[in-house]
Amino acid sequence: MHTTYHLSSAEEVSNIVDSIISVYKSKAITITVEDDDDSFELTDDIKEMLDERLMEDESTYLTAEQSISQLKSKYGL
Repeated sequence: MHTTYHLSSAEEVSNIVDSIISVYKSKAITITVEDDDDSFELTDDIKEMLDERLMEDESTYLTAEQSISQLKSKYGL
């Protein structure tokens, strides 16, 4: 059996625990938690590296295709 509970916050978990226990009793269950927060924050190290890249001479830039080609040849990706 597969049941999905959609909760608007983690605080609602306590409301469904009794229902899960009554349905599944002593059966094994798996609980998967998904975080809908897609926000991403750059670390200071990454920001510093990106700032350094922005200061490089644009004439030496590689295209995405060139970068991927070099990575494939060097690392077999």
